Amino acid sequence: MSTQAVVHPVDEVLPFPLLFVLGLQHVLVMYANAVAVPLILGGALHLPKEQIAMLINADLFACGIATLIQTIGFGPVGIRLPIIMGVTAVAISPMLAMAAMPGWG
Repeated sequence: MSTQAVVHPVDEVLPFPLLFVLGLQHVLVMYANAVAVPLILGGALHLPKEQIAMLINADLFACGIATLIQTIGFGPVGIRLPIIMGVTAVAISPMLAMAAMPGWG
């Protein structure tokens, strides 16, 4: 009779090369969206390149802080899972609509 514990596939630790590739894929997907949203908004608002670069930097910084809060957790805040928090493209249309109305936006 074997005394080894049976590990459910969900709890299995994958080999390091596979973990690295999957983690890199996760980061690249988040990074592409984190850069695309400020580029779209900055271009639509006709911002200078320096301000668009500042938007991208602020976005990446905020994503990093949100990722740390979620993965490490502080008190009751944070899910404590290995995730990367990123921006969403859902808000692009309303922001572009507001930018198109200078008197209101």
